[in-house]
Amino acid sequence: MKKNCYSMLLLLLICLSGCSTDVPWYEDAYVKFERAFITGDRWKLYVQGLEATLFLTVIALMIGIVLGIVVAVIRTAHDQQRKGKHNLLLGIGNFICRVYTTIIRGTPMLVQLLIWGMVIFRTSRNHTMVGALGLGVNSGAYVAEIFRGGLMSVDSGQSEAGRSLGLNYLDTMRFIIIPQAFKNILPSLGNEFITLLKDTSLVSAIGGAELVYYAQGIGSKTYDVMFPYLGIALMYLVIVMILTWLQESLERRLRQSDRR
Repeated sequence: MKKNCYSMLLLLLICLSGCSTDVPWYEDAYVKFERAFITGDRWKLYVQGLEATLFLTVIALMIGIVLGIVVAVIRTAHDQQRKGKHNLLLGIGNFICRVYTTIIRGTPMLVQLLIWGMVIFRTSRNHTMVGALGLGVNSGAYVAEIFRGGLMSVDSGQSEAGRSLGLNYLDTMRFIIIPQAFKNILPSLGNEFITLLKDTSLVSAIGGAELVYYAQGIGSKTYDVMFPYLGIALMYLVIVMILTWLQESLERRLRQSDRR
């Protein structure tokens, strides 16, 4: 009686774990792999997800860089004002920028995306673009601090030299300060780009289409999410490795140009 109970319990555990008593594990794994990637040309869905992820990353990065440069220039200009001379507009702009960076950097990315998708744009049907906007606004706060640190690292004598040549503040920043600061911020900016690429996986929380969204869809059809999730994890890893290699190559070239 006890043996029968133990046998029934063991059979129940095997059924719950999804394993087969007749099929070897490697054949079962191959069948699941085939269902996840080959059957019905499902590999094309991963390609679509990859394209959507890269599109999201580029759009969000562009928004983040524009926002970051504007915020960094405003805050740097406010901090570099001469004593006794304070511009009212710069003061207001600096206050707004500080509030923006404090709120964005002080709240989780997922919560921000939920607010964008479920509160601000709750009637929108293009959840992917809403996610890109949310990612870009979030990235802008971090890019702003990266650029601000790079601008502050450039010697103040460079600004004075530019003004002595008759350049205004914007031209001095564009032609003299920012090119020098870019070399200093390149590693941090590259890391932000890689982080932004991985954060696109959160867009699926508001219904945006990217790699995780397509992997979840395939898993719901095959009733197995192991291979879809492992597949997209490998895709993320390969892309990050390529971006890291490109970043290191660019840094080496910049160092070589400085030596010359």
